Amino acid sequence: MMSDSQQFFCYVIYSKSIDKYYIGMTSESADLRLKKHNEGTYGTHYTSQTKDWVLSLEMPFANASLARKAELYLKKMKSRRFIEKIINDPVEYLKLIEKIKSI
Repeated sequence: MMSDSQQFFCYVIYSKSIDKYYIGMTSESADLRLKKHNEGTYGTHYTSQTKDWVLSLEMPFANASLARKAELYLKKMKSRRFIEKIINDPVEYLKLIEKIKSI
């Protein structure tokens, strides 16, 4: 059940054409942010090099601080294998959420 309060998201998008993941955070819906990445809204930003980004993971958080912690933690890992494990394994996803909340 969604509340009327502001929600924040850490998200992971993937481009097949360049075979890369991108990690970000937003106060908008991840779908809206994805649309902006594919439209080239961010100019010369990393994601502007292709228009085939798809949403691979969306993690909702109650505040910007937690969403930013998740984004920075995933980026710090610098591991495609770790990102794919979080995307594909619900248990690993839940472990990550608990870890972020404890940081």
